[in-house]
Formats: sequence, structure tokens, C-alpha cells
Amino acid sequence: MTPPLAGLRILEIAGIGPGPFCAMMLADHGAEVIRIERPGEGSGLQVAAKDPLLRSRRTIALDLKKREAVLAVRRLARNCDGLIEGFRPGVMERLGLGPEPLLADNPKLVYGRMTGWGQTGPMAADVGHDINYIAISGALHAFGEAGGKPVPPINLVGDFGGGGMMLAFGMLAAILQAQATGRGQVVDCAMTDGSALLMSMMWGFRAMGRWGNDRGTNLLDGGAHFYDTYQTADGKWVAIGAIEPQFYAALRMVMGLDGTEWDAQFAPAMWPKLKAELGRQFKTRSRAEWVEAFTGHEACFAPVLGFDEAAAHPHNVARGTFVEAGGVVQPAPAPRYSASDTVPPVMARPAETDTILADHGFGEDEIAALHEAGAMGDG
Repeated sequence: MTPPLAGLRILEIAGIGPGPFCAMMLADHGAEVIRIERPGEGSGLQVAAKDPLLRSRRTIALDLKKREAVLAVRRLARNCDGLIEGFRPGVMERLGLGPEPLLADNPKLVYGRMTGWGQTGPMAADVGHDINYIAISGALHAFGEAGGKPVPPINLVGDFGGGGMMLAFGMLAAILQAQATGRGQVVDCAMTDGSALLMSMMWGFRAMGRWGNDRGTNLLDGGAHFYDTYQTADGKWVAIGAIEPQFYAALRMVMGLDGTEWDAQFAPAMWPKLKAELGRQFKTRSRAEWVEAFTGHEACFAPVLGFDEAAAHPHNVARGTFVEAGGVVQPAPAPRYSASDTVPPVMARPAETDTILADHGFGEDEIAALHEAGAMGDG
């Protein structure tokens, strides 16, 4: 079946991290995404061919410092639904490719801007990375053990959850509106905003008096004995999430937790003592033995798997959660649809500048003129 975003055309100005992740998601679900890279980027093709973030789109090499290349991008954008860029504020304007001229050319264009701090605010022009953006949003403060330092959750919260995925949502929302109204707009996606939004439930818990400021002492941050990870006898780990009473009862049954102290499930003052005892008990058996013990019991238990183990796990294999493309094992497109297909991943290939331009209406003489002007880095 036709992928759900088939028919959408997106220009992606090459960047790193959240911008490519957004473009990958749109391409995974059927959008035609054309990635515009600087000439010479092909020297990194061996790396790109192993990067799932760059999968499933074709690439043009254009030198955006050349006026002819800028005009070519503007011409391509006239027939696109959206554009993604991830430069610091003002860079695209200096190139002559800011929202004003592109929306004048194509009033239905959705212009997606991916930054850490956003297009406005006193820090908009500052440098930064994921760890900095989630630091000021309050998200980073919540990750880490009790009494310990904040620990970055890799770069999932800023770059990907609060950045690329948020931009993909914003792009599609604005494209739907543009299709209905004929009016495009700018989508200002800031990782500070997005990472703050991901913490909405915790802000709600805080307002209800159910979330404290000290990390590692709350219901879902490892503070509770029934919602944490524990090491096993073989040095591996398991995860427990037995929040609801019936799941907690199953945990107690499997582990033989009969004492009355275990009745105080939601008494935070008891959590450190009960965690210590669970930690001691989990170290009496291997991870495989605990998996066997919990099988068939609804205790919200799972082994903590590494990369290779995750790819080989029977549930993930049955669902096709991981696929191989170009010799690279990687996550499959998600989510799934009942009546549509996603796009099987295809890894990055060499730039197809001439072919893509021809496919989008550029004549042979126009393509030759771009080469002669050095717009493709060969003049």
C-alpha cells in the first residue's frame, strides 16, 4: 500500500542530529526528501552509508555560497511542501534562503527551523548541544541517582525526542494547514521547548505534590523500589515496573516478599530499605534464571538488553523492530499502519545532482551552466 506521506516533497539542508532525524522520519513514511549537501561531502560517503539518520533520500551537492546554487534551491523549493534547516538564526537569511523569499516564491511552503535555543530569546545566537538545551529546560535535572549528579540521557531528550521528532510533528501539522488554507509558515522548533514539553507529566505530578525536586527519589526516576533496575548474579541487569497493585502483588509472589514491610508500597520513607533488599535478592540468581522465574507472571519485568541482544530478541524479531540495510543493522521505520506501508530503508548513496535537477525540470543547458558557475563545487 502507498506510504501515508507519499506525494509530499521536502528539501533538507544538510545538518547533523535532529534535522536529519526529522527528515529520516518523513522519508520513512513516504515523503520524497531531497538532501542538499555542500560539494565535497561525498568524501564522507563511507560514513554516511552507515548512518541510519541519512537513509531513504537522494542527495544534491550544491555550494550555497554561489548565487547560482541559491537560485537553484529557490527553484526547487517552489515545488516543495516543506524545507528543513538546522543552522543558527540568521545563517539562512545571509545565504538568501530565509523564509521571506522562499515563502514569497511558494506561499504554501512550510519552513522548518531546528535549533537548540529557538529563533528568539536572549540565548538564540549562543552555541550549545543537547546537554545544554535540556539543562535549562529542567529536564536534565531529573536524570540521575539519588544524591548524585545529573546524568545526560545520551542525546535522546533534546536532539531526538524534543527536537527532530517534534519538528516532524510540527512540519506535518503546518503542511496539513497549508493544504487547507494555501498558506505556509515557519515552524520554530527549539530543543529547549521540546524537552520541556516532554516533561509535562512530571510538571503535573509536581503540581499535585507527587514529584519532589531531588532526583532519584520519585516514582519514575529510580526512587521507588518497584520501578528500577537491578543487577543479577552474572553482572547483567533486569528492569521492574510493578506500579499497579496487581503487578506489585505478582512481584512479591515471584520473589517471596512476604513481610509486612512490603505492604507499604507507596511509602517513600521505606523505599531505600526495600530497594536494598531487592538488590540483594536479585544478585542471588542470573538474569536468565530471573527471566525464567518471571515468565508467565504479570509483574512488569524485563531483562535489560544490549544492542545485539535487542536485535535478536524474539519479540523484536517477530515484529521486525530491527532491519538490515546496506550491511547496517538499524531500527525499522515506526510506527506501523494497518493499511499503509512504510519505506524499506535504503542507505545513503553518492550525490545525484544532475539526475535530480533534471527530474525537477532543469534542462541540460541549465545544469551545464550550474557546473560552469561552480555551483556544484567543480567550477
